[in-house]
Amino acid sequence: MSLAPARPARRLPRRLLQLYVGLALYGASSAFLVRAGLGLDPWDVFHQGLAERTGWSIGTVSVAVGALVLLLWVPLRQRPGLGTVSNVFAVGLTMDATLAVLPDVHGALAQAALLTAGIVLNGVATGLYIAARFGPGPRDGLMTGLHRRTGRSLRLVRTGIELTVLAAGVLLGGTAGVGTVAYALAIGPLSQLFLRVFALPPQAAAEPAPASVPASVPAAASAPATAAAPASAPTAAPASACG
Repeated sequence: MSLAPARPARRLPRRLLQLYVGLALYGASSAFLVRAGLGLDPWDVFHQGLAERTGWSIGTVSVAVGALVLLLWVPLRQRPGLGTVSNVFAVGLTMDATLAVLPDVHGALAQAALLTAGIVLNGVATGLYIAARFGPGPRDGLMTGLHRRTGRSLRLVRTGIELTVLAAGVLLGGTAGVGTVAYALAIGPLSQLFLRVFALPPQAAAEPAPASVPASVPAAASAPATAAAPASAPTAAPASACG
């Protein structure tokens, strides 16, 4: 009797572990960038600016923005997955939890070290959760949805979205700086590297994607992303914060 049908089920625990470890690390890495104080990725600049204006924590703002972005999937006819919905909550909650225990750092050397650690950890997190193949983060789905509906290139759509949220975040009081530039330059190559490291074996990669979760709310990502639709072979990094 063939045991082949049982193989996908044996891969599921690893995929779930990758998804949730990746999302948790994404939130932690975002907290590192906040504490470094040298500039955040575009979406977190926006989240931080809103947090300054509302008095909410940055993680709470991240959850709220992710849920609102997920609603934009409806007219774009995007279908969320388990990773999409999980991204909305997991990244923001772990960001706040990490900020609660991570002290402020002082001095340029300590700030640079924390910034570097945050960017590298973000790349690891992005590789983990995208390679799990449970769906893109809400912000990455917005990017790919607009690309499909408008016919514009992914690069143009991504640039337009990120410049918009970055400018809005700065106007609201978010922190942009050398860390923002460093993140933009490093996250693509790092994500590609760790996507290869954490890619599922061929047997697992060939299995069909799990059923989508209804949009009751949402990512992830990249979150992180982070990312064109990971339902296909993971080859692209997410746009920015866990997608």
